[in-house]
Amino acid sequence: MIAAFTFNTSHRIVFENGSVTRLADHASAFLGERPFLVTDPGIVALGLQEACETSLRRSGRELARYSEVIADPPRALVDAAVAAAKVHGATSIVGFGGGSSLDVAKLVALLLGSGEKLDEAWGVGNAKGPRLPLILIPTTAGTGSEVTPISIITVGEEEKRGVVSPFLLPDLAVLDPLLTLGLPGPVTAATGIDAMVHAIEGYASKSANNNPVSRTLAVEALRLLGANIETAVKTPGDTDARGAMLLGSMLAGMAFANSPVAAVHALAYPIGGTFHVPHGLSNALVLPHVLRFNNAVAATTYAQIAPVLFPDLSQISDPVDRAGRFADCLADLAVRLGLQTRLRDVGIAAKDVPKLARDAMKQTRLLVNNPRNLDEADALAIYTAAL
Repeated sequence: MIAAFTFNTSHRIVFENGSVTRLADHASAFLGERPFLVTDPGIVALGLQEACETSLRRSGRELARYSEVIADPPRALVDAAVAAAKVHGATSIVGFGGGSSLDVAKLVALLLGSGEKLDEAWGVGNAKGPRLPLILIPTTAGTGSEVTPISIITVGEEEKRGVVSPFLLPDLAVLDPLLTLGLPGPVTAATGIDAMVHAIEGYASKSANNNPVSRTLAVEALRLLGANIETAVKTPGDTDARGAMLLGSMLAGMAFANSPVAAVHALAYPIGGTFHVPHGLSNALVLPHVLRFNNAVAATTYAQIAPVLFPDLSQISDPVDRAGRFADCLADLAVRLGLQTRLRDVGIAAKDVPKLARDAMKQTRLLVNNPRNLDEADALAIYTAAL
């Protein structure tokens, strides 16, 4: 018997090389006269947003841009973006860039459209809405934020908090593989691993809403990501590989948006919040160690998806052995991609581990989805193994 579930995703998705050059056509129904673009300084320095802006301006619309988004965006930045959009009289919000820009754009659309306070919206299902029309355009293949109802913001010095609500799903997600061609190898590798984590955790999630649709999407995401990540890193101009990575990231985003992620993310967040390690790399650093911890209860589940990423693992018949080798292969993949693989490589020492473990316990929204119950002592052991 199939258990009841709910599946939400973005209202419309466009996947096409060069699609941002026709953004005004794709989004004409809900842009209004005064769209507001949210992005980051790196995007502007590269000029990646120019085709998007040209399309909007040629359509006769009055466009304004907020380009101050940084990684792990703080609450004050969200407030500043909302204020700028309000001054502009924004009729729609366009998020353009990596996951941080898309996360900020989601909250700008929500807070400006509904008039509610951010403190009222934290958590799952607390946002009241409505929001302004929202278009999301990713420039990395990793977060899947363009199809997730989640925005993560840094509060205070280190804590990360999330708003989770269907109101954060956009009216339109535009996937243009050409936007990802300039990504450096380390960014391609880290964001690609991030997408894999979304698919793996979504597939194995203990959430009551883990469902056949999410699991099917997770499998296809892993197939695309596994077959293309090394090509995308080593041959960055390969448009086909870039497109496959972008599509795989989106499918993984759809999967975990409905069957939520768990302990890998819970343990990665303190690494990013305290040591400012990019999110994808934070996930990669703890991924094999969390999987080995979970294997006590989830070996059969991991064994089901292991050959999708690593076809040679189909030759291992015992699910426990296959699941153990799965974690090893993911660790080996990070090495081949040139990523840092130990916490000490990013400046984390043994003295830092107790605080990381304490902070990870604050991520209750994620830990409840982990296949195996995990307490502070377990987190301490996982971080120690990752040193």
